[in-house]
Amino acid sequence: MRNTVLLICIIFYSLNVCSQTEQGNKTHIAGKAAITNNGISFIPNFSLEQPAAIFNLTLEKGRFSFETELTFSLEEGRAWYQVYWLRYKIIQEGNFKLRTGGHVGLNFLRILDSGSNEVIKAERYLVGELAPTYQISDNIMVGMQYMIAKGYDLGTNELQHFLTLNANFSNIKISKLMFLEASPQVFYLSSFDFGEGYYVASEFKLSRSNFPLSLSSVMNKKISSNIPGKDFLWNMILSYSFGKGTISKP
Repeated sequence: MRNTVLLICIIFYSLNVCSQTEQGNKTHIAGKAAITNNGISFIPNFSLEQPAAIFNLTLEKGRFSFETELTFSLEEGRAWYQVYWLRYKIIQEGNFKLRTGGHVGLNFLRILDSGSNEVIKAERYLVGELAPTYQISDNIMVGMQYMIAKGYDLGTNELQHFLTLNANFSNIKISKLMFLEASPQVFYLSSFDFGEGYYVASEFKLSRSNFPLSLSSVMNKKISSNIPGKDFLWNMILSYSFGKGTISKP
């Protein structure tokens, strides 16, 4: 596990160097590395509720993008979940935009085998997505996202539906160099195996102009739900980001 984390750090450092080199409008690359005091998920039974490391990488060319998210428990040194997105921008001109996509997800759980030995089990999910958005102004966006997920292992959620109404308020000026971004949402979650529920959540992000570090917080509050999980979860996240660079063809 240490070698895996070290390798990812080296890759992110190398990509950061590449992203700062202008080589023509080819394949765009961006990424983020973050640590949090509390790994939480909008899907209640996916929450880690431990300190965690999160690595994101996006490769984008034209209307297509490939996005990965790899997460690890900092307490136990094990994988938490992995997501591999393939997305396509159906409509990308004007104020209205429409995106579709799908991803393969892996959720890693500690379980006891038949001999009462603790092992790590990887649960596999296949997820589809449709996400329209509308840009009201330069700093205000509203949208929705619908996802349907199917688990492929014994004991996983056989079928899940996720529907959210969301908004994004960006570049809220705090001072000459500091900016706040708020992303509230209300969502509905339906699980074939565990029930259904309504939740409200929001992410607040504090950043400085032309500075790679940012501080954010995610909050998730249960409105009405019979899905097992805590009524309220929150965390703090320290992130290092690098913006879009380009990779030229060989």
